[in-house]
Amino acid sequence: MADLFEAAGLTPHAPSPLADRLRPQSLAEVVGQDHLLGPDGPIRRMAQARRLSSMILWGPPGTGKTTIARLLAKEAGYEFQQISAVFSGVADLKKAFEQARMRRAAGQSTLLFVDEIHRFNRAQQDGFLPFVEEGIVTLVGATTENPSFELNGALLSRSQVYVLKRLDDEALETLLAKAEAHEARQLPLEPEARAALVAMADGDGRYLLTLAETLFNIGTAKPLSVGELGQMLQKRSPAYDKDREEHYNLISALHKSVRGSDPDAALYWLARMLGGGEDPLFIARRLIRMAVEDIGEADPMALVLANAAKETYDFLGSPEGELALAQVVVHLAAAPKSNAVYTAFKAAQRAAKETGSLTPPAHIRNAPTRLMKDLGYGKGYAYDHDVEGGFSGQNYFPEGMARQVFYQPKGEGVEARIKERLERWAQMRKDRS
Repeated sequence: MADLFEAAGLTPHAPSPLADRLRPQSLAEVVGQDHLLGPDGPIRRMAQARRLSSMILWGPPGTGKTTIARLLAKEAGYEFQQISAVFSGVADLKKAFEQARMRRAAGQSTLLFVDEIHRFNRAQQDGFLPFVEEGIVTLVGATTENPSFELNGALLSRSQVYVLKRLDDEALETLLAKAEAHEARQLPLEPEARAALVAMADGDGRYLLTLAETLFNIGTAKPLSVGELGQMLQKRSPAYDKDREEHYNLISALHKSVRGSDPDAALYWLARMLGGGEDPLFIARRLIRMAVEDIGEADPMALVLANAAKETYDFLGSPEGELALAQVVVHLAAAPKSNAVYTAFKAAQRAAKETGSLTPPAHIRNAPTRLMKDLGYGKGYAYDHDVEGGFSGQNYFPEGMARQVFYQPKGEGVEARIKERLERWAQMRKDRS
């Protein structure tokens, strides 16, 4: 066998990546997932009881999904079998199920780990159901995508979904300490550079260990500064998939930061989206929506400025035009807020749906012909410009429909003056009736 390795230019004991060498050997060694693997964690309890339920492990890359599945099988006494939805087809699935059936006949349970399970289509996902229901396999699927969007409801109903957390700085520091203990040497980094290395990993433990291995292999004697580290290691682009859940999470974060009047947080989420490759015009459209939904008449100029930012970006492009988006984000977040128009229109839509057959009162109907005038169309209409105070107080709701109040100004910004006028007109209407 050694001759075969040598002939291929390999050695039978070729070094494996640092991340593989540091794989935990028990569930207790997995870092950053105490909510699932701690003494009271649901996965730890299953392992101790040696009775597993099918589950979906949902979390970002490098958080330990594969490791947890492998150790769960080991500690519960199950045979671990792994397939990947990226590389496996129908024939691979049939083979896996047949092997699991044979093990079951011999009294051995099988944990079937399916990596990237969301990449299987709906029909393939349905193919798991009978084998899960019969207990031939205990399914553990791993996904980085929201299971609600990507997995069949039938499969989800037969599985527990466990959310793995992005590794925090403390967990990542624990991994670096393990790497240094394994290598019996410290990483050649100044304290600020070490913190920068952790930030580069962006919560991905496997990526952090890959970066650390690169630094160990460089073998520099002098500790690296932040600048030197940046020159040596390229920071990867943040995880952002424009047609996946993160796209909707970040635009939601931007919208709610604006609504919550926090320009600093809003600028941060804008930068995250632009840095992730989001289409700036998509952001511009959402900013226009924020202007009409959350600010409205409290600052009518917000809509004008949001449209102007879109036109500015159209004219300048990136990166210059992005500053216009940043400007309007700050304006919207710092503006007085009112959703009174948004709420009023929704209420008016409901009322219109309920009373859609009612006609306008005769005095405000159009009367272009003599017949219409003879029928009373337009009779009694008061031209408001000719009335003292410019307000007639006539009824403009349909006949047979009681007057309703949809628009209720919040009293913020410009809407404070609108509220005052409407209250004065309401009193005049009441007095004249």
